Amino acid sequence: QVQLVESGGGLVQAGGSLRLSCAASGRTFSGVAMGWFRQAPGKERALVAAISSGGSTYYADSVKGRLTISRDNAKNMVYLQMNSLKPDDTAVYYCAVKMYDRRYYDGASYDYWGQGTQVTVSS
Repeated sequence: QVQLVESGGGLVQAGGSLRLSCAASGRTFSGVAMGWFRQAPGKERALVAAISSGGSTYYADSVKGRLTISRDNAKNMVYLQMNSLKPDDTAVYYCAVKMYDRRYYDGASYDYWGQGTQVTVSS
């Protein structure tokens, strides 16, 4: 069992920045991948950024150049630095863990998700 708790969401104006954090606890395994998903009202949850156990990263086209995922394995943390935010970025953001990081960029293969944190970008 893995527990994930997100924080750092909030209201920000377009063009602003926000940093999301996710703390993981419980069982962990070598080779874990971590990711950030988001879900806007009426839309499916989608992977926006992921990082493999070796530090390789994936970004959805819609966020490339604006969002940066990072991890601190010693602290069991994953972060999402969000810059140049747009109203279309408004969503609930979830951190997630894939216990085996083959195809870490595949959003359909993640095993655990946090409770989510709301990000609202005003225009």
